[in-house]
Amino acid sequence: MYLTIQETAEYLSLPEEQVKSLILQKKIRALYDGEQYLIYKDQFQTHFEQLEKYKRLLDDYMKEPIPEDIDVKDED
Repeated sequence: MYLTIQETAEYLSLPEEQVKSLILQKKIRALYDGEQYLIYKDQFQTHFEQLEKYKRLLDDYMKEPIPEDIDVKDED
């Protein structure tokens, strides 16, 4: 499925100007049909999968309890 720049900006939650800039920098692959750029939606799937993976890793890390320091001395 192909998206326009406006649809891609909404899909990625980015401003349209930034999407255009990324296309011109060749960081986003796009086709130009003579009138507008068309962006293949599935090229972002790996990116979103990696984001989810890192969110889960961060969640697991934040849930891990802080180990008690064995060098702490009792003040009694």
